[in-house]
Amino acid sequence: MTTIATTGGGARRRPATPDRAPGALRTGLAGVGFELRGYFRVPDGVFFTFLFPVILLAIFATAFDSMGEVGALPDGTGGVRMAGYYLPGMIAAALLLSGVQNLATDIAREKYEGWLRRLGGTPLSPVGFFIGKAGLVLVTSLLQVALLIAVARFAFGVELPTDPALWGRFAWLFLLGIATMSLLGVALSAVPRSSRSAIAVVLPPVLILQFVSGVYLQFDMLPAWLQNVASVFPLKWLAEGMRSVFLPEHFAALEPAGEWDLGLIALVLGAWLVVGLVLSLLTFRWQRRT
Repeated sequence: MTTIATTGGGARRRPATPDRAPGALRTGLAGVGFELRGYFRVPDGVFFTFLFPVILLAIFATAFDSMGEVGALPDGTGGVRMAGYYLPGMIAAALLLSGVQNLATDIAREKYEGWLRRLGGTPLSPVGFFIGKAGLVLVTSLLQVALLIAVARFAFGVELPTDPALWGRFAWLFLLGIATMSLLGVALSAVPRSSRSAIAVVLPPVLILQFVSGVYLQFDMLPAWLQNVASVFPLKWLAEGMRSVFLPEHFAALEPAGEWDLGLIALVLGAWLVVGLVLSLLTFRWQRRT
């Protein structure tokens, strides 16, 4: 379309100013809805990254309920039911699955199937693309954690924290944890060599980390060398942070340091966040490797 500009020498045509492309924020927010619809239309993805921790919590709580309360003080008080003991680790695992496993396999699949390459011909910018992915992880993680807490409270009678400070601690652990796991998921998406190998590449380390980081097994029961290996990775610290929110204070004596080392937890998670950001910038590509 053109407009006509009139000057002293007669009429002159000039191109009309094109409409501005939608902003990255607006397209990114629209992408959140698109990503969520696509996510919940894939049953196996919903099971492994959304319902899996909830189902495991129910299995562990039911299977070990006959053992009674754990962690009781010498006078018999202060113990928690098995559902309450497993809840913090399952919340940490939920963030790992939503951030690392979900993003790594999803982005790898889209890359090797050519979806990311085709984005270059659409108004969606890279910033908008990652806003959509981040929104997907944030919304699904919030829903997943809310479901975990609801199941623990109403199905198994777990007592939840009543101190607002503990919920404030939970908030910053959740946000720092999901940001760290999401960036590591983006970085890990560069490892699979094809869309078919994505699950095979991503799933084993994710499962191993859960077993050695205090999610399924009591951390102080592991050999010292295995505790040291697990302490290198962020899941161990995120699980410990969540235990500091949902377990009584005397459970801190079971941790390697004998206390809730919140400063070190924040430092390690922050360091892994930086590592994930750097690796994402260095390794992420819109097209598959040849």
